[in-house]
Amino acid sequence: MKRMLALLATGATVLGLTTLLGPQAAAATGCKVDYTITSQWQGGYQAGVKVTNLGNPVSGWTLKITMPDVGQKLVQGWNATWSQSGSTVSAAGLDWNRTLATGAAADLGFTGSFTGANPKPTAFTLNGVTCTGSLDGTPPPTDPPPASGGTPVEANGQLHVCGVHLCNQYDRPVQLRGMSTHGIQWFSKCYNNASLDALAKDWNADLLRVAMYVQESGYETDPAGFTSRVNSLVDMAEARGMYAMIDFHTLTPGDPNFNLERAKTFFSSVAARNSAKKNVIYEIANEPNGVSWAAIKNYADQVIPVIRAADPDAVVVVGTRGWSSLGVSDGSNESEIVSNPVNATNVMYAFHFYAASHKDNYRATVSRAASRLPLFVTEFGSVSATGGGAMDRTSTTAWLDLLDQLQIGYANWTYSDANESSAAFKPGTCNGTDYSSSGVLTESGTLIKSRISTPDTFPTS
Repeated sequence: MKRMLALLATGATVLGLTTLLGPQAAAATGCKVDYTITSQWQGGYQAGVKVTNLGNPVSGWTLKITMPDVGQKLVQGWNATWSQSGSTVSAAGLDWNRTLATGAAADLGFTGSFTGANPKPTAFTLNGVTCTGSLDGTPPPTDPPPASGGTPVEANGQLHVCGVHLCNQYDRPVQLRGMSTHGIQWFSKCYNNASLDALAKDWNADLLRVAMYVQESGYETDPAGFTSRVNSLVDMAEARGMYAMIDFHTLTPGDPNFNLERAKTFFSSVAARNSAKKNVIYEIANEPNGVSWAAIKNYADQVIPVIRAADPDAVVVVGTRGWSSLGVSDGSNESEIVSNPVNATNVMYAFHFYAASHKDNYRATVSRAASRLPLFVTEFGSVSATGGGAMDRTSTTAWLDLLDQLQIGYANWTYSDANESSAAFKPGTCNGTDYSSSGVLTESGTLIKSRISTPDTFPTS
């Protein structure tokens, strides 16, 4: 996708090295750095940094970035240990990315503050080697225009999983960006022709996630009624060329096996009814919590065959341990899934984050896991894990830039006028017909709409 403010990119290649990091660090003989300012606001900016080792393998590295002495300050960084001394910003590899084979790269990033102008860095070094090259601030090439033919579904057709990516009908990786409903038992008035027209046309969204709570006055109180409402929203998304993710929104109790029979009944029905559609993705358990990965896998291994019996081609997303944190919130990580995956194909694994609560260690896990598992961020918020509090612009932007780099799709919580800071709309918006103007958007809604509405670049060959 096109970045918000891709102001500059620089690349450099050099030969020669004289500095070692220590007895375990091998000498590199070349490096390349791609530096891009991905977004900018008054007094601040965010940069993505990709460092590629072009020489001998290294088992420890430090990248140093020389900034002009104009009041530029490091605020926060990720995927490395960051520090600043004077005008030099340093990033040292972490345990999981400290080794760089020949040709391997590490993707880093940071946010900074500045006074006055915001010029580009003047130099980069990797383990003491100067990475020289073009530092003229030439913007990177623009992304190709979106595919002709109109809507996301028209461009991509039936989706499937290839390797660790979500891929389209041309076997090319794609990233879907969209919004999640709030509980449809509470905010049904927010999901109508006007709001979905706005989501598809003004927000340029690819995806509507339909959050159907099972408990909390949800599905268990009226299975037929909620099934019908979900199907109606799938149809409304399809009519606008958007993908629809059917979210079986289990939260309390946290063990999805509590709702196993309900899940089989529900997914048997919606899969049979929607099997001919190309726009449906099934999310079978929202946020498992207080339960082991083995128990979650047991649930998935029983529910997925029910879907496959009616709809053999659709993508299925499986929730993960620790409120779909890949286990991080439980003190674990993705390794338990890698070593014991779900027994099915065309499966992705859910990751959720709330930017004010979940920061560097969560981003590091996603960066690492993305090379081993197909991931989809089926829910995220720009605020704290409670759904409230102040929006964390810096962390949210860092997250979205990382997901863009890794081509991981996402849905923001929530496309609603709930009286909470995670909502995209101010309270009362859903009583009217305006779902796009600055007058109805919250701070979070304004930021997320600006990211989603940038053009897609879906490959068609």
